[in-house]
Amino acid sequence: MASINMSYWNPRTVILIGIPGLEHVQFWIGFPFFAVCLVALLGNVILLIIIPAERSLHQPMYIFLAVLAATDIGLCAAIVPKMLTIFWFQNCSMAFDACLAQLFFIHTLQCMESGILLAMAFDRYVAICDPLRHASILTPSIVGRIIVVVAIRAIVLVGLLPCLIKRLHVFHSIHIAHSYCEHMAVVKLAAEDILVNKICGLFVGFTILGFDMVFILVSYVLIFQAVFRLPQKEARLKAFNTCTAHIFVFLEFYILAFFSFFSHRFGHVAPSTHILLSTIYLLVPPALNPIVYGVKNKVICNRVAKLFLLSHE
Repeated sequence: MASINMSYWNPRTVILIGIPGLEHVQFWIGFPFFAVCLVALLGNVILLIIIPAERSLHQPMYIFLAVLAATDIGLCAAIVPKMLTIFWFQNCSMAFDACLAQLFFIHTLQCMESGILLAMAFDRYVAICDPLRHASILTPSIVGRIIVVVAIRAIVLVGLLPCLIKRLHVFHSIHIAHSYCEHMAVVKLAAEDILVNKICGLFVGFTILGFDMVFILVSYVLIFQAVFRLPQKEARLKAFNTCTAHIFVFLEFYILAFFSFFSHRFGHVAPSTHILLSTIYLLVPPALNPIVYGVKNKVICNRVAKLFLLSHE
């Protein structure tokens, strides 16, 4: 039988395949992702309860952490429900506009998370390198402005991506080889020139993730230079201990982010490997952030302990 070239004009729906090559085990893969999501939701909700309630945590670092927690909850909500309906119920269809909305929210929240990590690195830089001016530099109004700028930057730049996809009308397929609507996975379906979409995706990625990563690296280089100059060993250990959690989260977030970013454009990674790692990259940081930051803070640990003790009484 001769093959028939099909094209789709302004498709109303798309089909999310899930994880190509692993369809026979997707049902079981859904359980660890569901468990990670539950841990992320529980941990971040607890942070959002404790931080506003505890006056000693009304500091820039923990305000940024509360915003990070809200962002992580949003990421889980944007990804997991549809992904699990694909894995568990084979409900793979999705309205094209809903797919673009999911794409927008996922990438916007990713970029907001990157911006908040940069803000937290700046807070640590000021706290360690210029502690006497920390309160005067990071005032509540400045912290609020930083959060607004981070949000506006993400919304405006990521908003370009679905707008540019909407100008495409002819698609050679409506089957997306992914478990959620990712920018390049959707763009590659088009049967038209997608050079502008690729360039814009690279521009957004480097403008946000690249910019943030460079300045976070610079912040920690300056922090370590200042730490090594401290005369007392106890002070150096305390400063290192403060930064350990931030460095762990920073490395885990950006290593997986750039692997996902480059493998989709230039790499020859197996689709199943890419999709699993990109999903891990989006879901594991929200689960780890409350654990990493919470365990390092005695006030948060004590409040969590009290919260669970009260629930058992």
